[in-house]
Amino acid sequence: MGGSVGASGGGVAASDVSVGASDGSVAATAHCGDAARSGRARAWAELLRLPALFSVPGDALAGTAATGAAPNARTLLAIGSSLCLYEAGMALNDWADRDVDAVERPHRPLPSGRIRPAAALTAACALTGAGLALAARAGRPALAVAAPLAATVWAYDLGLKHTPAGPVAMGAARGLDLLLGAASTTGRPRAALPSAALLGTHTIAVTTVSRQEARGGSPLAPLAALATTALLTRVVAHRSLRHLTGRQQAAAPALPGIPAARPGRQEPGGPQPGALLTTALAAAYAATTARPYVHAALNPSPPLTQRAVGAGIRATIPLQATLASRSRGTATALLIAALAPLGARFAKKVSVT
Repeated sequence: MGGSVGASGGGVAASDVSVGASDGSVAATAHCGDAARSGRARAWAELLRLPALFSVPGDALAGTAATGAAPNARTLLAIGSSLCLYEAGMALNDWADRDVDAVERPHRPLPSGRIRPAAALTAACALTGAGLALAARAGRPALAVAAPLAATVWAYDLGLKHTPAGPVAMGAARGLDLLLGAASTTGRPRAALPSAALLGTHTIAVTTVSRQEARGGSPLAPLAALATTALLTRVVAHRSLRHLTGRQQAAAPALPGIPAARPGRQEPGGPQPGALLTTALAAAYAATTARPYVHAALNPSPPLTQRAVGAGIRATIPLQATLASRSRGTATALLIAALAPLGARFAKKVSVT
């Protein structure tokens, strides 16, 4: 009887060991599953360059401010459309460049095998469709801007990127994105053309630098981008001449996107808070890019050039905020500016280039 009980006890112990091993196997399987899901999520975050998304909402908001209107529900639709079309361009960019990346950037999601090329292309198509659908919900004027924007994105990724027209196409896409906000909110994108031109000029400069970020190259591109930043800072810092009065306003030269002063209208002397905000935001825009551009000019190596490109992308946010403030959209400018620290924080985890 004792032996039988002992054997039974041994059987129970063996069963416990078996159960313990089973639990360990389940835990290991669950851990592997979590790791796989985390790896896939990170791969998609890298493919879509998610931190760069913080530079997108400011396009629509700056476009809205340029029309003198306040953001509304249609502005949110424009932002949603912009986000979808921007990410479609990211996915399509890596799909189109997968063979080049296999040599220059084998760690990217497609050449490393973490994401299948077919999945990236499918995502680009789905995101483009979603972007156009959201623009259509915002109205015909919005769709009339979103359609050429989507076409520009696809043309850039599939053919124009490696041609001299590439930077211009990218600048046009960013400018159209700003006009999308104006068209969605008010149906009057023409009022936002000066702001779109300034934002597009900045994008052309950054894109020109990015063309040599994989191999390095000449210091001319970062020097040209530095000069462009200085010029844009000078232009956008001149807000609306509110601080001028009477004869000073009448004699002051007209600036792009700024309504002409009304004859005889008197304004209190001294700088206004809005003008000070515009100046501060313009200074932040210049400060974001100045040092990285100088470093890339002194040593145009891939790491420093990539850092300069990342700074140029992040600088898009204070530039958008400056354009909004310059258009007398103080609250909108502050909202856009609040996106900058968020973008910088997430850029430390996932590269924007």
